Amino acid sequence: QVQLAESGGGLVQAGGSLRLSCAASGRTFSSYVMGWFRQAPGKEREFVAAQEWNSGITYYADSVKGRFTISTDNAKNTVYLQMNRLGPEDTAVYYCAASIGISYSPYDPRRYNYWGQGTQVTVSS
Repeated sequence: QVQLAESGGGLVQAGGSLRLSCAASGRTFSSYVMGWFRQAPGKEREFVAAQEWNSGITYYADSVKGRFTISTDNAKNTVYLQMNRLGPEDTAVYYCAASIGISYSPYDPRRYNYWGQGTQVTVSS
């Protein structure tokens, strides 16, 4: 059974940085696509970033390109989201997701079979 556990959320001032971690367990993830999504109150869940674990190809939402970086650590089976130059608009619950065997775009939440429980990120102005 795949399990994803996010950590690293918290409260940060605008302009600051946070690094989210997603510890993945239960499978060998080399064939997976790993993604980060976020959901702000009253809004739909939106794509943030994704990485094909095997190839390292990355995908970013336009709103975070140049500020956020997704990466993986094979030895630790962990996916990271480094978030820099945070602004109040980045406030949301951030979810880690894993995809195997589904053909939607990596930007589409329907691509992902497994989800973590989420971690809150709050950016104060």
